[in-house]
Amino acid sequence: MPVEDNPSHPTRVIPPQPTIAKPGHLSKEQVEQFFKEGYVIVKDYFTHEELKPSQDAIAGMVDELAQKLYKAGKIKNLHENEGLFQRLTKLDEEWPGAFVLFFKMGKFHQSFGTLWTNERILNMMEQLIGPEIAGHPVWNLRPKVPNNEGTVVPWHQDAGYFSADSYEHLVVTAWIPFLNTHANNGGMQVVKGVHGRGCARHTCAPGDTWYIDLSEDDIRNTLGADLKNDIITCDVPYGGFLLFNQLTPHRSLPNISNDVRWSMDLRWQSPNDIYGFYDIQDGILFRDPKQPNLQPDWEKFLSVNRKEVWQKKFYKETPSKTDEFNTIVTGPWLGRWDITHSNKHTDAFQHLAK
Repeated sequence: MPVEDNPSHPTRVIPPQPTIAKPGHLSKEQVEQFFKEGYVIVKDYFTHEELKPSQDAIAGMVDELAQKLYKAGKIKNLHENEGLFQRLTKLDEEWPGAFVLFFKMGKFHQSFGTLWTNERILNMMEQLIGPEIAGHPVWNLRPKVPNNEGTVVPWHQDAGYFSADSYEHLVVTAWIPFLNTHANNGGMQVVKGVHGRGCARHTCAPGDTWYIDLSEDDIRNTLGADLKNDIITCDVPYGGFLLFNQLTPHRSLPNISNDVRWSMDLRWQSPNDIYGFYDIQDGILFRDPKQPNLQPDWEKFLSVNRKEVWQKKFYKETPSKTDEFNTIVTGPWLGRWDITHSNKHTDAFQHLAK
């Protein structure tokens, strides 16, 4: 697929900035960097007290997975003495694919919503999106276990996972790690300054994964990047996050540390631009100046589990044939791009007729 370029793409236009400074606002220089380079690292934003409820929720979800594997006879040790940054590694060593099951669980905890609608971060989104703010339906909790090729995400633009109409809107992502991240523990890299040039051609799926892949040749030749100078390795401290948009190329590096690199990505957009995730799930309204007492409709939003829906909708076999320990992941993005490498994920994908 050729690059799809829109000269009026909103990632190139800084919206009118609030006239009154609010808690959480970015500096003028940070706002300019976000729109010019496609990313900015925000440090010292969340406190330990603000992040701990999410960490506790993640630990509880890992325990739930361990109990499930243990009761099914898949593992012989619950590894209960291991902490948040080691336990999933032990589970995955004993039953390879445990990290995939965790990813597929896709459970949303109230503490995640508290971060997503944090007043300071919504103040920040006013600077990037405008006064009306919605949550994009694609959020993810990502475990990156050490020394596992299946957790190494290659170069891509998030728009490559979304439907094509996402190019016309600005979707802002905050990638929030739950420990200090750097090159050795699976930190992130971005390609700066090329986000205004559209979405390049991707392929799928590298190795034994369900990911899409953007080649360095296409980053260089289609997006015009200088790979020697435009690739930035992002050291993100605990309490901070990496902020970027859906057309910024990025990837995660191999985790060669001893700890699981836990991270969450949350996304925001203008409610006037809500297009949802294909026809699977809509966004959720967080802030509207006309509704000062607005409460997000979590019940409606959480009534749809997009991962369950896409697994059933795009899986060749009927749901009854897929058991709860199935480590295959399918999704609509596999139908958007050429499949240049076949594996169990692409083989299971059902390309729906248009």
